[in-house]
Amino acid sequence: MLEELKKRVYEANILLPKYGLVTFTWGNVSEIDKESGIFAIKPSGVDYDKMTPEDMVLVDLEGHKVEGKLNPSSDMLTHLEIYRKMKDVGGIVHTHSTWATSWAQAGRNIPCYGTTHADYIYGEVPCVRNLTQEEIDAGYEENTGVLITDYFKDKDYMAVPCVLCKNHGPFTWGKDGHEAVHNAVVLEECAKMALLTELCNSHAEPTPQRVCDKHYFRKHGANAYYGQGNS
Repeated sequence: MLEELKKRVYEANILLPKYGLVTFTWGNVSEIDKESGIFAIKPSGVDYDKMTPEDMVLVDLEGHKVEGKLNPSSDMLTHLEIYRKMKDVGGIVHTHSTWATSWAQAGRNIPCYGTTHADYIYGEVPCVRNLTQEEIDAGYEENTGVLITDYFKDKDYMAVPCVLCKNHGPFTWGKDGHEAVHNAVVLEECAKMALLTELCNSHAEPTPQRVCDKHYFRKHGANAYYGQGNS
């Protein structure tokens, strides 16, 4: 069932160690098939070098495993909540990548300090709060997803395709699993550059909005002209 979906999700997961975004099994990628309402996700705690496409677990939007011998990622319910509430999202990545997680552990948003950030993320990367004890007890992973979707409910979440969960780590998303991985790589590089920027100049100021607008909208939207497909 949905063999191509499992293959794509497997290949997207394998990109995480390739780009240095995970240590051991600290991360996962999922992608949803919008027609069937089923998503594939990495199995929990399985080494990347031992996985196969057949190991990917299929889950429906009720949270029921519909195919797979292994247990889905422990973050499955967070992915599920995002797919339910953020309808344009087609793929999700969660990692504990070093630079982005450092900002999450500091409980800080990542400012837009330059055009590299502005090319892909329209504004600062938000860091959402810790869950309360009641939220943890009622369902830690599900309520992590609720926290994320509540934050983005009145925002353009495809223009800011990433979030930091305080004291935890980053989630990114995109139109599919591979785009979500791409955004995870971008986020990690922007987090690294932002921290180094503050080390170089502790009084560094965010990029002016006019510059952010120019760089973001030359790549995105109706009047985009970056690359070869818009002429």
